[in-house]
Amino acid sequence: MLKKLLGLLVVIALVVTGLYYACPEKLVKLAVEGERAAASLSRHEIDVAGLKYVYLEGGKGEPLVLIHGFGADKENFTRVAKFLTPRFHVIIPDLPGFGESGKPADGIYTVASQVERVHALVQALGLKTVHLGGSSMGGNIAASYAAKYPTETASIWLLAPAGLGTAPPSDVELSLKDGGRNPLIASNPDEFAAVFKFVMADPPFLPRRFIDVMGRTAVANHELNAKIFQQIRSEPPLESRVPGLTVPARIVWGDKDRALNVGGAKILAGLMPNASVLILPGIGHLPMLERPREVAADYLTFRDGLKAP
Repeated sequence: MLKKLLGLLVVIALVVTGLYYACPEKLVKLAVEGERAAASLSRHEIDVAGLKYVYLEGGKGEPLVLIHGFGADKENFTRVAKFLTPRFHVIIPDLPGFGESGKPADGIYTVASQVERVHALVQALGLKTVHLGGSSMGGNIAASYAAKYPTETASIWLLAPAGLGTAPPSDVELSLKDGGRNPLIASNPDEFAAVFKFVMADPPFLPRRFIDVMGRTAVANHELNAKIFQQIRSEPPLESRVPGLTVPARIVWGDKDRALNVGGAKILAGLMPNASVLILPGIGHLPMLERPREVAADYLTFRDGLKAP
């Protein structure tokens, strides 16, 4: 019996090894599906005003819409969602222009436009008042959504939100200022591997072939990503939209963030009377990927505090 079991394990190991080298795309797909299943999330599609939206959904409770950042997609939130779906109805869309959602070549992908698209999606799903969370660009969208629709926003969870014009310069800003390349946009697989290291100080382990598979998608969207980045940079800063916003807000930032300077946390919190801040030591730009359990626990505490008398 033991020999049969060992033989089976050897066969499985050989199959996995073969897939890793011959068809890494299949292993990545299996890994993605496994992460979704662990978080009790399922994939859905919906057409809203002629535009295709793909989103993940799972859990029961108050609706929590999580919005990914620039150059990312819905899968950025699956690890942290595992700790959230037991309490909340979690919805994680691919924003138009990213992931599996529609990407009109002539589309406008500013934060203001994405706010309206997220609002349209929320309405199409039959939701009224929602809690919002967002990473980087998604945090800018979440905060701007709350400013535009404060009576429809119960709270906002801002993970290193982008868009602050008065924050100290980040490594991204310094690179662009000196005429260097954008460290957030990859034009080849090696550059994507560099992006992966740039945005996280303590990234989860991923085999290089998995990173290369993800990189091929990023490289294919290189021109669109460059266009979207320029559209976002042309907008007024977040400081112009949120002063006096009373929607409860939790701001989370890693002190090793190279994409957006952690000094933005204090600036943003100073503009919103019901905002609080958590600075995570040793963490980069994507806290929900680098420390999903810790970040989720902090968020649950924040949400519990909203119910306190």
